[in-house]
Amino acid sequence: MDFPLADAVASRLVVVEESPSTNAQLREQRADAAHLTVLLTTHQTAGRGRLDRTWTTPAGSALAISVLLRDLPKAESLGWIPLAAGMAMADAVATQLPDHEVGVKWPNDVLVDGRKICGILAEGADGAVVVGAGVNTAMTADQLPVETATSFAVLGAVADLDRLARDFLVGLDQALVNLVAAGDADAAGLRVAVEARCLSLGRPVEVSLPDGAVLQGTAVGLEADGRLIVETGGQRHPIAAGDVVHARLV
Repeated sequence: MDFPLADAVASRLVVVEESPSTNAQLREQRADAAHLTVLLTTHQTAGRGRLDRTWTTPAGSALAISVLLRDLPKAESLGWIPLAAGMAMADAVATQLPDHEVGVKWPNDVLVDGRKICGILAEGADGAVVVGAGVNTAMTADQLPVETATSFAVLGAVADLDRLARDFLVGLDQALVNLVAAGDADAAGLRVAVEARCLSLGRPVEVSLPDGAVLQGTAVGLEADGRLIVETGGQRHPIAAGDVVHARLV
């Protein structure tokens, strides 16, 4: 597999035929990895999503890409990294699917026409962050893990994997460069940009919390640190991604 466009953006690009988990593999190699080192494959055999959910796909049916980030914003802005990644991937997908509604279900599931095409997982790694994304590309309808998922193939499109990887990397890198330089998401324009891609805002949502409670309300915006603001009964509740088991659009 050749990825010249992505290779031109990454500080180092590693393409493997198969990986159990690109995130886990990149974390293991992080000691010698510079900022914007990228590991990708089209055959991930033991991927992992949020809450330790498994993510595996038939060979050649999806793009799994992980990025090592070392040039990080200050601690109070770290929550914007997965949000920036979701926005960057949504932008990259939308470029290739211009006739479809593409956006992000908070915090970072990329949806096309209301169905999930990509999931993202950001993990801390000794002063660095590894961001992994898994995009359903050539997956057939029968291969989709759930009825609420979709893929480029199901939508009648052939994904340009190199362009998809390049556009994702460029968008993510630029968002973080701006965030580091500006100091916060508002000054960087990141909150406005993420909110523009966030399909959750203005919609009724149902948030399942780890203690078993369910919060129902309307998602009305994002806090300065990236938390989702859910309004219910005249009260506003800021929800962090780590506090959520499931956030469903109603």
